[in-house]
Amino acid sequence: MKSISDNRQMEEMREKSGRGRGNKRLIPGFGLTMGITLAMLSILILIPLASVLIYAFRMPPAEFIEILTSESVRWALFVSVSTSFVAALINVVFGLILAWVLVRYEFPGKRILDGLVELPFAIPTAVAGITLSRLYSDQGLFGRALGHLGLRVSYTHLGIIVALTFIGIPFVVRTVQPVLEQLDPFFEEASSMLGAAPHTTFLRVVLPELTPALLTGFGLAFARGIGEYGSVIYISGNSARDHTQVASYVIMQRLNYMDYSGATAVALVMLVLSFLLLFSLNLIQLKQHRRTGDA
Repeated sequence: MKSISDNRQMEEMREKSGRGRGNKRLIPGFGLTMGITLAMLSILILIPLASVLIYAFRMPPAEFIEILTSESVRWALFVSVSTSFVAALINVVFGLILAWVLVRYEFPGKRILDGLVELPFAIPTAVAGITLSRLYSDQGLFGRALGHLGLRVSYTHLGIIVALTFIGIPFVVRTVQPVLEQLDPFFEEASSMLGAAPHTTFLRVVLPELTPALLTGFGLAFARGIGEYGSVIYISGNSARDHTQVASYVIMQRLNYMDYSGATAVALVMLVLSFLLLFSLNLIQLKQHRRTGDA
């Protein structure tokens, strides 16, 4: 009887100590940490964005519409959205292939290749723009070869797509890679044993699991491309006649001319587009969590 009571006391002590450890915070003070979090969010994000909204709402509606319907702004927004969309689609395809290679295969230099994926995050975008502009110019290494095929890259919409593909592919790879790592190959083997062809297994088994991650990577690359500046201003040529100006360049140009109203109007449109993209990404992630039972 004594041993039974001793065991019960020891179990109660372990439960109490476990509850105590679970309630102990590594960073004490919820009020302090929450206050710092809200302050940083307000100073770095909310207040600057609110200032753009306030300044834009002070503009007369007629002036706001006139700015957005001007030819230069319309073309700049169209070029930014269309080229970013095409580049994001390209990144979805090649980002999936690259993530698949990094996860499913072992080969010499794999860690180096995995690290190179994040190179567009590390180098300044202006450096990337200058390098790509030089490579794809008429006298560049790639541009000269493509010129023989009748393709001109630098100072065209195609050059903008190349730059946006370069800076956007890490978003897709790093979004898809963790999902592939958690995807059990057993399902692919079971599909193959049931007689499914490889392309059927990919389309019916693998792709549905990767779709939320692919959409998330697409959205992140798309959003990054819409607001990109450094990597596109050199390779695009910024020609109003050839319609190679992007929205971020138009904002900078209007700021240089002290046209704060025009810059704010274009910035507001880009802000709304970015918000809609982020909102869509959150809906996709929420749907994925509910489907997998994580939420």
